[in-house]
Amino acid sequence: MGTNGSTMLEPLRQGLPPLDPAAVSNAASCALPPRFEAVREARGFTRRTLDRWDMGDRFDDVCLVVSELVTNALRHALPACTPRTGEHNGPVRLHLMRWPERLVCAVRDPSHDSPVARDTDDFSAESGRGLFLVDSFSDSWGWHPLAGTLDGKVVWALFRLPQPGA
Repeated sequence: MGTNGSTMLEPLRQGLPPLDPAAVSNAASCALPPRFEAVREARGFTRRTLDRWDMGDRFDDVCLVVSELVTNALRHALPACTPRTGEHNGPVRLHLMRWPERLVCAVRDPSHDSPVARDTDDFSAESGRGLFLVDSFSDSWGWHPLAGTLDGKVVWALFRLPQPGA
């Protein structure tokens, strides 16, 4: 194993960071249709949610990460036979959760395959760039398989929130 940058991008198969679900300040989620317009819908949902939480100043970074996570789910996690028509309860779901010191974006999809950052030196390449951006703009990220009756996995990204007066 070399010390090149690609090891940093190897996805962490782990649950969400140790955050108490009971201490969550706010949570919002939306189902996304299995078509690429869903990225625009996810951005709009993120904008409205962050505005409501008075966090509009974090929109650019959070929205870039949300866009990449949703794009990855649509591009890589849906079977090729998935109809790309307006399904009201889509197979991809975006969750935004806020704790006093953390914001977590999580995207659920039906695939069991781990997210993989493409090992490429071509940063203009469309495919594989997404997880590099997620890693660059969030404080940490990872993924975990879903348990119980839910099938698939969740890929999440965490943002630390500055504390007032800190």
